[in-house]
Amino acid sequence: MSKLPLVEGVLKYIKEKNIPFSMPGHKGGLGFLKTLQGRELYENLIKGDITEVDGVDNLHCAEGIIKESQKLLSEYYGSIKSYFLVNGSTSGNLAMIFSCFNEGDKIIVERNCHRSIFNAIIMRKLKPVYIKNKINSKYDAPFPLDKEHFLYLINKNKDAKGIIVTYPNYYGICLDLRYVIEIARKYNMKVLVDSAHGAHFGSSMLLPESPLKMGADMVVMSAHKTLPSLTQTAFLHVGEGIDISKVDFYVSAFLSTSPSYMLLCSMDYARFYMEEYGENDYEKLIELCQFYREKINSLNKFYVLGPEDLREMSGIYDKDINKYTMDLTRYILNVPKDYSGHKLLEYLRVNKIQAEMSDSRNVVLIFSPFNSQQEFKALYIALKDCDMNTLKQEYVDLIDYDIPVSLMHPYEVMDREKTMVEVRNLEGKISAVAIVPYPPGIPIVMPGERIDEHTIAVIEYYMRCNVTVLGINEGKVAIVEK
Repeated sequence: MSKLPLVEGVLKYIKEKNIPFSMPGHKGGLGFLKTLQGRELYENLIKGDITEVDGVDNLHCAEGIIKESQKLLSEYYGSIKSYFLVNGSTSGNLAMIFSCFNEGDKIIVERNCHRSIFNAIIMRKLKPVYIKNKINSKYDAPFPLDKEHFLYLINKNKDAKGIIVTYPNYYGICLDLRYVIEIARKYNMKVLVDSAHGAHFGSSMLLPESPLKMGADMVVMSAHKTLPSLTQTAFLHVGEGIDISKVDFYVSAFLSTSPSYMLLCSMDYARFYMEEYGENDYEKLIELCQFYREKINSLNKFYVLGPEDLREMSGIYDKDINKYTMDLTRYILNVPKDYSGHKLLEYLRVNKIQAEMSDSRNVVLIFSPFNSQQEFKALYIALKDCDMNTLKQEYVDLIDYDIPVSLMHPYEVMDREKTMVEVRNLEGKISAVAIVPYPPGIPIVMPGERIDEHTIAVIEYYMRCNVTVLGINEGKVAIVEK
């Protein structure tokens, strides 16, 4: 047995030299090597692992260089105030929810939000009302909120204090955020945005708009996902009308008291890079993405979705029901029915190409300006040479199911005694957990919701199809009594 299993495992992965079409955005350090300032940081990174000594300021009481750097960050993104987060977007989601809502507040929240959002809802003892998400049957990909259902919820819950949405989702697809903000303003609701995958938005006219420029109240962005910044780094941005003193407190409360200066410096560099090079470099990247998208689609084996597919599927040619946009710096690489996205992910990995994620029919690849044309060419050749027979798999139809009735709030479930019950005996029971098939990654049931006959049928269908269903342990689900 190895005496350094983690070290040796990571070093082994590095030596394999896979093409990084996944996070983080610096792509194996290349993002730092692009500029003179980045190279100097790269070469001295470990030496920069210092503590709050004289001259380098203090993140929890910034008065010097950290304060100056966060001011530059705020100016670039157009916020009232911006923060460096060393505990990732998770800490940002916690801080913004605690800053904006009080215990017992009702909020409207997308069903497929990140789990840190749901954790914050429980910790803050909020009363969530869930917006239904759409599943696209043509490509078997989860789409953002259903606008018709959103309007229905708004009219039924005008007393809600705010709305929490994800922009974009993990596939790079964006809801019509401007419309959501416009509706929220009519009812004095705050709009909080988990934009973990959108730190580069707004840098080019070819990318979706920045949520701050559209008027979002608070926004969290993961710097490391798309920018040249180290893993675990994120930004929190505050818009107008938010109590900054409360944000200051909760940001400090949810961050480490020993913040890494390596992380802080990488965030400062990411902002600098975007300000100096972002627009030009991202437009070049999008041009490269589009060129190889057309080449891949011409193979007639796979299909990379584009903006025209979103327009067709949203029906905006008819009545603008769901106006979607998408991040053109990532691919949703779709395989035909009866073929497997998971098997394609593994095929690419064998061919030294690391994608971000897969589902039953899609592989998501995340690009940054530090991916070269040679790397795109290697992806194209690998797909061209792929034997489709090796990707065959029985097709599993994704079911568009309704949201169950909620009998308890999620926080009320936490302190109740749990009992494990077999799936077939769940009818009428209150779930103590989220039950989430992956794909599509949208919860069938959330904690506090009553499981009915139809819900059981959906769960059993996914289990029969050998789809991973989170929340089920050896065929049983934890439930609570009312």
